[in-house]
Amino acid sequence: MTQEPGLATTPPSLSKIGCALVLVTAFLGWMCAGWQLAISSLAMRDAAKDLLGSGNEGDVGAWFGRLICAFLLGAAFGGYVFGFAGDRLGRAKAMGLSILWYSGFSAATVFVTDPWQLLACRFLGCMGIGGMWPNGIALVSEAWPNISRPFLAGAIGTAANFGIMILSAVASWKTVTAEDWRWIMWFGSTPFILGLFVLFAVPESPKWLALQDGEEEDSQAKRAGIGEIFKRPLIATTILGIALGTVPLFGGWGSSTWVMPWAAAQEDMPELKAHLSLARSLTGTISSLLGGGIAMLLGRRRSYFIASLGALVSAQVLFWFLTPEANQGWFIFWFGMLGFFSGFFFGWLPLFLPELFPTRVRSTGAGVSFNWGRIVTALGVVASSYLLQHVFGGDYAQIGRVTSLVYVAGMIVILFAPDTSNRSLAE
Repeated sequence: MTQEPGLATTPPSLSKIGCALVLVTAFLGWMCAGWQLAISSLAMRDAAKDLLGSGNEGDVGAWFGRLICAFLLGAAFGGYVFGFAGDRLGRAKAMGLSILWYSGFSAATVFVTDPWQLLACRFLGCMGIGGMWPNGIALVSEAWPNISRPFLAGAIGTAANFGIMILSAVASWKTVTAEDWRWIMWFGSTPFILGLFVLFAVPESPKWLALQDGEEEDSQAKRAGIGEIFKRPLIATTILGIALGTVPLFGGWGSSTWVMPWAAAQEDMPELKAHLSLARSLTGTISSLLGGGIAMLLGRRRSYFIASLGALVSAQVLFWFLTPEANQGWFIFWFGMLGFFSGFFFGWLPLFLPELFPTRVRSTGAGVSFNWGRIVTALGVVASSYLLQHVFGGDYAQIGRVTSLVYVAGMIVILFAPDTSNRSLAE
């Protein structure tokens, strides 16, 4: 086996307490990031309605689309910036900064007075969400032995869905309305203390530390960075990673997210959107927890293909045959099924993406692969918003039927993925 440049010796292992601390804080950091994901679906339409004021109700849908784009582009940019920071400053430091970042801007959002301020705060805050994911999975993947990684990938993948489920349950009890939405932004700011703890108490990745010790002996490690993943021999790997990350992101934000404003339009059922979010996050929590193990059992490529097929069928049933007002029970059920299959990807990606990249660019590579898919998704949301307003006449079912076809692309792209089942993270 060829030794990775800059890793001159076998890196030391963390103590059991150190490993546990890494896992728990990474789980909590991504779980709290899940609160921010839930906020986008549960509160942004109502926040826009409140800030636009009476007489501008027709612009609410357009602003909801813009706010989703701000979320996606902010997370993509944050994955780029904080992923680079993770490879240069350390995974734990970058993870702590990411948590502080999204918590702080969640608090700042409480004080906005117009939609443009809201847009800016969401873009900036979501940079922290984009930074949390690559640094969290890189830190956990490198701190724990390879034999534990399928379970750990599922645990980290589950965290965001678990966070969405928690906030959805809270929103079922205290509903989010145009008159009362700012409380949920205060809720989203509470992980600030967690960020401080991670920054000063969580141990660093032993693989990353070993790489820094070897940098003076190997000039290639000094040159490693963002540019490397867009050069040979890694550029093809990076493009594949972006494609595989784009499918579930577009499926979630560019397709199934339209279910939430569809439900919010039923003003006589204000609790429906919270029930839908809860159904999606509950089933997604289960599937993302199992994602890493199923990928090991069935294989990376086969399991991704099955998840894409299941998500496609669920979305087409939902958007072709059901409506929230006429089939509320079945509507919630099939949205939950969509959550189950789409949730699987977020247990699969933390296992597969770190396997594609060497240690010196693992955080950057995983961050770009996952978060740059958000850029494509943001463009898709803009296009979907235009189609919804100008082609489909505000019919959420029609736009959902079209955008959920992205899962067909997932079934095709995965055929080009390499078999990484026997690849060690030390390689």
